[in-house]
Amino acid sequence: MFKPLNINKNEENKAVEATEVEKVKCLIVGSGPAGYTAAIYAARANLSPVMYEGLQPGGQLTTTTEVENYPGYPEGVTGPVMMEDLKKQAERFGTDVRWGMATKVDFSGDVHKVWIDDTKIVEAETVIIATGATAKYLGLEDETKYAGGGVSACATCDGFFYKGKDVAVVGGGDTATEEAMYLAGLCKKVYLIVRRDELRASKVMADRTANTANIEILWKHQTKGLFGDGVVEGAILVKNLGEEGEEEVKIEIDGFFLGIGHKPNSDIFAEYIDTDDVGYIQTTPGTSKTKVSGVFACGDVQDDQYRQAVTAAGSGCMAAIDAERYLSEKNA
Repeated sequence: MFKPLNINKNEENKAVEATEVEKVKCLIVGSGPAGYTAAIYAARANLSPVMYEGLQPGGQLTTTTEVENYPGYPEGVTGPVMMEDLKKQAERFGTDVRWGMATKVDFSGDVHKVWIDDTKIVEAETVIIATGATAKYLGLEDETKYAGGGVSACATCDGFFYKGKDVAVVGGGDTATEEAMYLAGLCKKVYLIVRRDELRASKVMADRTANTANIEILWKHQTKGLFGDGVVEGAILVKNLGEEGEEEVKIEIDGFFLGIGHKPNSDIFAEYIDTDDVGYIQTTPGTSKTKVSGVFACGDVQDDQYRQAVTAAGSGCMAAIDAERYLSEKNA
C-alpha cells in the first residue's frame, strides 16, 4: 500500500523550479486535419512550429475506415493513412511533431504558457488550438465492437456507404434530426430512435422529420445493443410501455448513427477564452482569432456547423496565416 507523500513548501517550490521550460515561436496543440494543415502553413512561413499531437494523434479521422469526400484522393483513402500523409507533409517542411498532451494553460500574460503532461512548460509567442471535438456515444460495448463496421457519429462523412440501405439514428435534438434528414436522401429507410415521446429539436426540424416519408420515428425507445456477424445487421431496442413495463424490439439495419452531439475539447482553455454553452471556442467571424491576442483556434473545437475534414483543414490554414500576420505586426 502506498503512503501519501508529505511535501513541505520548500520541496514544492523546488519541484516547480525543476519543471522544464521551452520557448517557441508557434505552438500547435492537437493534430488532425486542422492541426496538420496549420503546421504545414506555419512551417512554410518560417514559424518553426512545435506540435503536440494529444491523446488521439490524427484526431477523429483515425477511427474512420474510408474517406471519400476529401479532395485529392480520387479512389478514397482510410482515415489513418490520410492523417499519416498530412503528418509527413508537415514534418517535411520542418514541423517538430511530438507525442504529448496539453494539461494546463496560462494566457494571462504576454507570453502564453502551456503545460505538457504536467511536467513541462512551453512558452509560446503564438498558440494554435486544434484539439478537435469528441463525439458523444451511448456507452454501449457494441459501439466499440462495431466501430468501422456500421457505427458512425457522422452521417455526412459515412452516409454514402449506406446508399439504398436501412439505417438508424439515435437522438431527439437538432443534430439527430439533421442527420436523419441527410440520410433520408440516401437511404431506403431511416429509423429515428427517440428516448422520449417528443423531439427536442426546433419546430421546423421536427416538422420536416415527421413529414419525411422514409423516416420512422420510434418514440420512447432506447438502444440496448447491436448485433451482426462482424458488421452491424440490426439493433436491439427497449420500448417504454409506461405502467405496462417494457418491451424488447429488434430492427434490421445496416448502419447505426449517433446523433447526440459532440463535446469540444476546450476545457483547459475556458478560463481565458470565450466559449459557447456547449464549449465551442468563439472566434472573430472570418478569422481564427480568439479574445486572447496571439491565440488562435481552428477545426472542430470552434466549428459547431460543418465538422468536416476539409473545412477543418481550411481553418487550420487560416490559423497559421493569422499567427504569421500577428507576429509580423508585433515585431514590426
